[in-house]
Amino acid sequence: MTKLKIGTIADDKPVRIAIDLPAAVHRDLISYAEILSRETGQKVSDPNKLIGPMVARFMATDRAFAKARKRLHAKDDEG
Repeated sequence: MTKLKIGTIADDKPVRIAIDLPAAVHRDLISYAEILSRETGQKVSDPNKLIGPMVARFMATDRAFAKARKRLHAKDDEG
């Protein structure tokens, strides 16, 4: 079994945004959705719904972002 970075997709209230992806990234997103469907048994009907969890996972594991966000919030609390 493959260890993917994201698991099942949470059913959360979305915020709509529009983005342009390079064609290669879109093809990879479709492939990722197919693999995730096989691994979890949960059909991914719209590969675009993977973008949110992928971005969230990226930010959650970015140490520099976590440190900068902590400093930002500390500065906001002081002011």
